[in-house]
Amino acid sequence: MRIAMVSDRANTHVHNLSAALARGGHEVTVYMRRDDPDKPDEVTESGYRVVAVPAGPAEPLPDAELSAHMDEFARFVRERWEAEPPDVVHAHHWLPGLAAMSAGEVTGVPVVQTFHTVADLERRRLGDEQPRERAGTERTVANEARWIAATCNDELRDVVQMGVSRARISVVSGGVDLDLFVPEGERQPREKYPHRLVAAGDLLPRNGFVTAIAALRALPDTELVIAGGPDKSELGADEHARFLRSFAGSMNVEDQVRLVGHVPHEEMPALLRSADAVVCTPWYDPFGTVALEAMACGVPVVAAAVGGLADVVVDGITGLLVTPRKPRELAGALRRLVGQRALGEQFGAAGRDRAWARFGWDRVAGEAARVYERATADQLTRA
Repeated sequence: MRIAMVSDRANTHVHNLSAALARGGHEVTVYMRRDDPDKPDEVTESGYRVVAVPAGPAEPLPDAELSAHMDEFARFVRERWEAEPPDVVHAHHWLPGLAAMSAGEVTGVPVVQTFHTVADLERRRLGDEQPRERAGTERTVANEARWIAATCNDELRDVVQMGVSRARISVVSGGVDLDLFVPEGERQPREKYPHRLVAAGDLLPRNGFVTAIAALRALPDTELVIAGGPDKSELGADEHARFLRSFAGSMNVEDQVRLVGHVPHEEMPALLRSADAVVCTPWYDPFGTVALEAMACGVPVVAAAVGGLADVVVDGITGLLVTPRKPRELAGALRRLVGQRALGEQFGAAGRDRAWARFGWDRVAGEAARVYERATADQLTRA
């Protein structure tokens, strides 16, 4: 199958899904807006092609500015698809969805849409102001797309509320690299505390690290290692890193919190395996990637019951789910788990089995391919 991926930004999910689809024998081309003047026009990586789409200035732009360049994006991909039509288009995020729908309408190519998050959710859970036209555009794209590939059941419910028939929606989850994230291997050494929690992600308020820091007041023998953000040497200049350190001080747990900055992807398994538990407390997370990586390593997870985390973590089986932004509830769950080696091993083994059976990228790609088959079959039915 000839598959066109459309994205307005570099996206780890798009990369891993495209690479897995290519391994499965599909011909994949990713159309991504050029945001760097030094990017080549076209390159092949991990078995698929990446085409840099000239749409607006070759620099990163916020959504509020990107929308002005979507006609240019749509015109470029439409001309490509008229000359070299794919069997199906998979658009990621709302603005690429708009461009893909515009081009797909002219060329007749069916479009599968993944939003990742929607405007109402970002306002409700993240407190983010969104471009005025976003909600209306999302509703239009959702109802005109041939099929919706939701990232999780939370997103599925949001799309149903837009008026889309449940029969046109499938859940295609995130995945995990099962060659890298394995239970066996090096573990980073612990320092002065007998127990360790690990959290990871960009240093942004929405990732909820303050909830995990506040919970440490009930865990005096436990350290929290937070991986993410710039290199460790640059953390002093990072606004949220400074805030997290200040917040830890206000909670009287500054000695228990270690910010280690950016950790290379290939070094993450050793860090995850060093933990009694991995803590995931974002306000929202469509995929639950860190939880999946921990589970694949056989490490139990304590996570906020939001987005993909609520789908990935089976409460009481592979870890524990808690209410988001509730430090006391999180502390209670962590007290139940930290130091209880048998329970941690039980959760870890179950998590490993679930990750390996259900969330490998090749399996996720197979689910995506079945969605594309439905979308193209629906195209034939409509024709």
